[in-house]
Amino acid sequence: AVQPREEEGAMAEAGVLLTEEPAPAALPSTASPMKMTVRSGPDTAGGLAAVGFRTAKYLPHEWHQNNNALYLKAFSGCEQAECNRAEAKELTELSSAAAQRAQEHATAALVQRLQDLHLWKVKLQTEIEELDAETNLLVGQKQRLERALDTLELPYAIATDNLRCRERRQHPDLVSDEVETELLKELELIRNIQELLKRTLMQACNQIRINRDQKEICEMDWSDKVETYSIDDKCERYSNQSTNIQFHPGTVKFEESASTPETWVKFSHDNVFRAEQEKLASINLRTVIDNILHDTSEDLRRQCAAVNEAFARRCEELDDAKHKLEHYLKKTLKEIGDQETTIAALKQAIKDKEPPMKVAQTRLYDRSFRPNIELCRDEVQYRLVSEVEELTESIASLKKKLMESEQSLRNLEDTRMNLEREIAVKTNSIFIDKQKCMAHRARYPTVFRLAGYQ
Repeated sequence: AVQPREEEGAMAEAGVLLTEEPAPAALPSTASPMKMTVRSGPDTAGGLAAVGFRTAKYLPHEWHQNNNALYLKAFSGCEQAECNRAEAKELTELSSAAAQRAQEHATAALVQRLQDLHLWKVKLQTEIEELDAETNLLVGQKQRLERALDTLELPYAIATDNLRCRERRQHPDLVSDEVETELLKELELIRNIQELLKRTLMQACNQIRINRDQKEICEMDWSDKVETYSIDDKCERYSNQSTNIQFHPGTVKFEESASTPETWVKFSHDNVFRAEQEKLASINLRTVIDNILHDTSEDLRRQCAAVNEAFARRCEELDDAKHKLEHYLKKTLKEIGDQETTIAALKQAIKDKEPPMKVAQTRLYDRSFRPNIELCRDEVQYRLVSEVEELTESIASLKKKLMESEQSLRNLEDTRMNLEREIAVKTNSIFIDKQKCMAHRARYPTVFRLAGYQ
């Protein structure tokens, strides 16, 4: 009797209203199925009353046992449901908190990623702009090299033309003088400078190509980061209230070709580093080009000055030689005139000796007809013979002197011709050096043009 009361109290505490006999002690939920007892024997009261009827009824304790089992099952089910609800609520709260934390962490990671992307995007953009500006400066230097190479054609043509013009000098002025030596030096210097500028121009073209290739690489990296920044910025703005979110189950994986954060940073770092290296190489090359153009232009102008000075000295020598030749020609012409006068005087003197000779010879001839003893070698005869001999000797001396004077005149004429020819040669040389060469050299480019600024 005590046990049923305790069970009744327990059921009452559980909130179950009992109107029947208290249930027996609780049975496990896995109790064996109820046994059915059929009493139909003739010795039983039931059997006597139910003769002829089918009897298959439960016993009272079995009825109570069945009810108790149902009560227990309902109680256990309610208790289990309550526990499940509590666990479900807790799990829901935990999962919501975890999902919120995961989303916040992902959002924070996206924000950090956006900062990293912005940082590298700014670095790449800076490098692109600086490399582009540096490339433009290098292109300017390349254009200076091209202009300098084009400008060198004029000095080369001038020096070549000077040498060709001076080949038209006449002997004996066709000499390998200081001017020719300096002109050959100038030609050699121009050829060496042309080769140097061509090599430097090739280096500049290669560096420009490398700069543009590296700029293109940085631009591609920058473009990828701009696109990625746009994607990640859109992802960072997504929230649970966004209307354009949906399920994408196939994306929950790692791509095999995906880079790691380390390789991602290294890729952009290497691009920036190579851009810096190429920019530095370009700056150094620009400095080299500037120095080369400055030095070569100065060397050319210095050699041009040396050639001009050699021309000036040579022209001065030619002018001096020409003046001396003209002076001696003037003296020679005067001597020729004097010599012609002397020859004329000698001829006249010889002619003047003819009458005295005729007189003396006629006297001797006439006196040779003196008769007999009168044909005497008297003083007159001696004087006449002596006179003829003196006149003959005088005429011979005059004729000899005339011959000498005529030979001297011929020599003077030859000298005059030589002097005139030499003066003509000097005049031609002066014309070539002054009017042809030096006048042409007045068109020599300035240092400003030789340095490629025009």
